[in-house]
Amino acid sequence: SNKGSYGRVTIVAGSRNYIGAARLAIESAARMGAGLITLATPEDVYQLVAPSFADAIYIPLGDGEAHDELMSSIGRAHAMLIGPGLSQSEAAEVLVHDVLSSSGKRLPPTVLDADCLNLLAQNPSWFKEVPDRTIITPHPGEFSRLTGMSIPEIQEDRISCAQKFAIEWQMVIVLKGACTVIADPSGKTRISPFANSGLATAGTGDVLAGMITGILGRGADPFDSASAGVYLHALAGEYARSELGPDAMLASDVMQMISEANLQLS
Repeated sequence: SNKGSYGRVTIVAGSRNYIGAARLAIESAARMGAGLITLATPEDVYQLVAPSFADAIYIPLGDGEAHDELMSSIGRAHAMLIGPGLSQSEAAEVLVHDVLSSSGKRLPPTVLDADCLNLLAQNPSWFKEVPDRTIITPHPGEFSRLTGMSIPEIQEDRISCAQKFAIEWQMVIVLKGACTVIADPSGKTRISPFANSGLATAGTGDVLAGMITGILGRGADPFDSASAGVYLHALAGEYARSELGPDAMLASDVMQMISEANLQLS
């Protein structure tokens, strides 16, 4: 085998105020075994992230050749992630629209996360522009913006809400929170057995999105990729909590425990 055997992953992430999101996402995808990671990110993020993570290929956005390089990377990718730390700026909105509309149905299996979801929520028919069985990873606030439901309404029956919109939108939904719900358009549903307050800290969602994308890039089914990513992310969180306690846990601690979680299942 070679690096191409384990999946090419393209990640579009980061902005000047959310540099860490891109860094957490790419390393988490790599630690799930993806063979080759490409990060498309603004120039100022690239200058800070690239020196700290030599294991990725970088496309600095804003460069004159960046658009063609990004489309070429997407065309070769086995999986793509859009969203961690993108911000909701006009530039981010143009970028998301450009990636989704220019690539069209030629998109590889895709994960939409964080600010990508917030930007898409501005269009009530956003799901019609995205290939079926794309994975979306909203927390209740993002899910509220996507659905128009209030957060209390969502939290009252998380399972039914995830199931309903997975079928309506034809998306794989990862509704994050204690005992995360994963719902497939077929009606299949899985529920994480973990509730860990230590995961309620900035960046853990970026780690999860990267993990799911890494699994997806290795050829797994979207529903199974989401389920395995959620489980391993939660298991890594349990190891971090056992060593540090929930109050001291950081997203980077969870990321460092990915290998431990994988070893326990190997």
